[in-house]
Amino acid sequence: MRKRIAILGATGSIGKSTLDLIERSPERFEVIALTAKTDVDALADAARRTGARLAVIADESCFGALKAKLEGTDCRPAAGVEGLEEAATGDSDWVMAAIVGCAGLVPTMAAVDAGKTVALANKEALVTAGSLMIDAASRAGAKLLPVDSEHNAIFQCLAGSTVDNVSRLVLTASGGPFRELPLDRMRTATPAEAVAHPRWSMGAKISVDSATLMNKGLELIEAHHLFGLPSYCIDIVVHPQSVVHSLVEFVDGSLLAQLGSADMRIPIAYTLAWPERMATPAQRLSLADIGRLDFEAPDFDRFPALRLAREALEQGGAAPVVLNAANEVAVEAFLKGRIGFCDISRTVEDSLAERNERAPRSVEEVVALDREIRERASARLAESCT
Repeated sequence: MRKRIAILGATGSIGKSTLDLIERSPERFEVIALTAKTDVDALADAARRTGARLAVIADESCFGALKAKLEGTDCRPAAGVEGLEEAATGDSDWVMAAIVGCAGLVPTMAAVDAGKTVALANKEALVTAGSLMIDAASRAGAKLLPVDSEHNAIFQCLAGSTVDNVSRLVLTASGGPFRELPLDRMRTATPAEAVAHPRWSMGAKISVDSATLMNKGLELIEAHHLFGLPSYCIDIVVHPQSVVHSLVEFVDGSLLAQLGSADMRIPIAYTLAWPERMATPAQRLSLADIGRLDFEAPDFDRFPALRLAREALEQGGAAPVVLNAANEVAVEAFLKGRIGFCDISRTVEDSLAERNERAPRSVEEVVALDREIRERASARLAESCT
């Protein structure tokens, strides 16, 4: 039988890579549902190519255009939050959760509550509601498979082992486009420079997060929830070649690493075929051609986002929600040219210093707190920019 697939965020970089793999093996996969935020053309095209049964556009104002694009097909159009939840909970076995930002939390949690196998590419969902999601997965019998290359690498290294045998996780970071840029120069960095990642092809938001290293800070929190290890057992090391995607140190001193080319189709394929493996078109590594692998400690003075993320994890309560919400607001402001690059981390730090309530006890509380923090951060930025 073919595995039945739903892709939340089908028109983003992760969604497109997932579709590429699925369309290379149509005998193994059946596409049930696809979603997108506003890209009607790309969503309709993907639905037509794959024979999807349901196509959902999150922006309800785009529903008419989607409906027109799908005329003459067997694919049913839908829109809005209800449509996203239907796509997440419908007749699928495997759900790719690839909606960027906290916007992906509600449909991702719906898939978890429905007991699906969820390939988790939305790190913000675990950052903001990690304990809630892990508990929900346990209750519903859902399986969370990490798609981020770092967490997927750890998942692969742990095959056949439990975290009881682990002493340390090591997440690798490329260092982003500003790894060697002086701090004075970073203050004048442009959005175009920030999204020009030297190794990975990603969307604008995650590319900026990689430039600030907030991406790695969010992954630190994500790793804590996925693997159940405390902050002091999770290290971050800069590895500019992006060949070693993460490492696991076991209690006997053994250190296992997963290596591969910088191609997200490798971790996606691991989750698609799990517990088996499948072929990918990813470029094969030649260690002789690579010649050397470099590692260095991160610079917390130039990249304070790493410090802020670890502090948020250790502080607990609402701090991770505040961290993520303020960061999303600041990154959007930077991409629009309203603030400077170094103002991103400053905005996050100001928001964290302002308040930290108890941890939200439901997804609804997470969403409400996220909205409140966004409003406060936006107001603060508007005031500082006048």
